[in-house]
Amino acid sequence: MKKLNGIKLSHRKNTEDCATVNLPISKKVVLPMSMNMGASCNPIVKVGDCVKVGQKIGESNAPFSIPVHSGVSGKVTAISDYQTAVGAICRAVEIETDGKQENCENIKPPKIKDKQSFVNAIRESGLCGLGGAGFPTHIKLNPKTPIDTLVINAAECEPYITADYREMIENADDVLSGIRLVKNQLGIKYAKIAVEANKPKAIEKFMNMAENDDTIDIVTLPSSYPQGAEKVIIYNSTGRIVQEGQLPSDVGVIVLNVSTTAFIYRYIKTGIPLITRRITVDGNAVGKPQNVRAIIGTPITDILDFCKTNLDSVKKVISGGMMMGMCIPDMNMPVTKTTNALLAFKRYDDRKTSACIRCGRCVNVCPLGLMPAEIDRAYKIKNIDDLKSLKVTLCMNCGSCTYVCPANRKLAETNQLAKSLIPRK
Repeated sequence: MKKLNGIKLSHRKNTEDCATVNLPISKKVVLPMSMNMGASCNPIVKVGDCVKVGQKIGESNAPFSIPVHSGVSGKVTAISDYQTAVGAICRAVEIETDGKQENCENIKPPKIKDKQSFVNAIRESGLCGLGGAGFPTHIKLNPKTPIDTLVINAAECEPYITADYREMIENADDVLSGIRLVKNQLGIKYAKIAVEANKPKAIEKFMNMAENDDTIDIVTLPSSYPQGAEKVIIYNSTGRIVQEGQLPSDVGVIVLNVSTTAFIYRYIKTGIPLITRRITVDGNAVGKPQNVRAIIGTPITDILDFCKTNLDSVKKVISGGMMMGMCIPDMNMPVTKTTNALLAFKRYDDRKTSACIRCGRCVNVCPLGLMPAEIDRAYKIKNIDDLKSLKVTLCMNCGSCTYVCPANRKLAETNQLAKSLIPRK
C-alpha cells in the first residue's frame, strides 16, 4: 500500500534515552479552567479553601467538557480571569502549595459495570487526548457507529519530542493493559500499535509482549512527518480513508495516543485523575535537556529553570513540537493538560516572504493532496466557493507546505484563516 506524502525532518530526539525525572513541587500552581478542546469549566472552590491532591476544582455541565483537578495540596489564593496562549479568556484557580501532597479522600478506583460506566469514569478522570489536540477522550470512546479497530498513535513524528517514546519504554505494560481494557469495554476486535521506524527499541518491546495476542498488531511506519496526524495514521496503518466531514469512527476506527491509553489503565486501577504530564524539555537554550514529569499548573519558568535554562537568553518558547506547537507569550504561564514538550531557543528566525514561484512543492508534500497556493489565492479574494472546492477544511495544519516553501510563505497559517470562512455545520 502506497503511503501518504510527507516530509523528512531531522529527528533531533536528543532526550530519547533520558528516563523521566519528577519535577519538584512549585510554590504556586495556576490551573486554567479551559485546558482542552471542550467547553470551559467553572471553579467549584473559593478563595481560602484548602484543597488536596486529586480534588476536583473545576466542573461544567456541558457534554463536551471535562473536569479539572488539583495536582497539589494547599490553599486557594486567587480565582481570576486568565488569557490562554490562543487569546481566549477563562477563569483560573491559583493554589499556594503546602508541600504535604495529601491525597483527596475521594480518590478510589471507579466501579466499571458496563460501557457507559466506563465512559463516565473516563470523563471524571479529566482526560483529554495527550498527543496535543486535547479532544475529550470520553467523547471519542462513545461513538455512534460500530468500531472494529483501535489504532494506537505511537508515531511521535515531531522533532525533539520523546515523551510518548519514554511512555513506551518505561510503561509498556500499562500501554498494553490500556489497549486490552478499551477493546474489552467497547467491544473492539483488533488493535494496531502504529510506531515510526526510528523507534526500534519500542517496536521490539511491543512485538515481544504482544507475540501471543493475534488481536494486536504492531505496524512499523516510515519515519516521515506528519505520520502521527489522525487521517494519515489511519490510512497508513489500516488503508481506510476518512473523507471530508467524516470522523474516524465513521470508518470503524478509534485513534488513541499511546500515553492516553496508558493513563486510562492507570486511572481505572488507581482512581488518580489527570494531574501530571510527562514533558520533553529541549532546545539550544536548555542546558540539560530531559524528560520531566510536572504537575499540571506548574509555571513554565520553574520547568525551564530545573533544566538549567538561561532564561535571559531565551528568545522563543514553543509548547509542543517545532511544526505544530504554539509559541508561548509569557514564560510564567502554566503547564496544561495538552503540554507534551517545551522547546526553548536563543534566537528567533523571522524569514521574509516573497512572491510564489509556482514550484508546486507545497502540493507534492501535502499528505492530503491539497493545493495550498490555490487556497492562498482564493482566501485573498474571499472566494468561499473556491475554498470549498479546494477542500480547505481537510487541512490539518501540519505545516509541511510552509516548511518546504522556497518563498517562505505562511501557507499553513493562511489555510487556517481560510477554514474560518467556511460556515460550520
